[in-house]
Amino acid sequence: MNTQNSKFSRRSTALFWFGLVAVVIGALIYFGLIQVLYILATFALVGLLLIVAFADLENVGADGSGGFSRDAS
Repeated sequence: MNTQNSKFSRRSTALFWFGLVAVVIGALIYFGLIQVLYILATFALVGLLLIVAFADLENVGADGSGGFSRDAS
């Protein structure tokens, strides 16, 4: 059982990252650096595709036992 004693919840951390990314994108648009925004979006898309490509989906059962289930069993 993996227990983490984190100061912030997962939701708070996700909202922080979402806000940070929104500020960076807004700043890039404001300063007219659309070329940099395109490059960052391309890298993000390639990273997402690599994560999906190397995901071990073969061992995930239909009942969710190999995926994101709430049970620790």
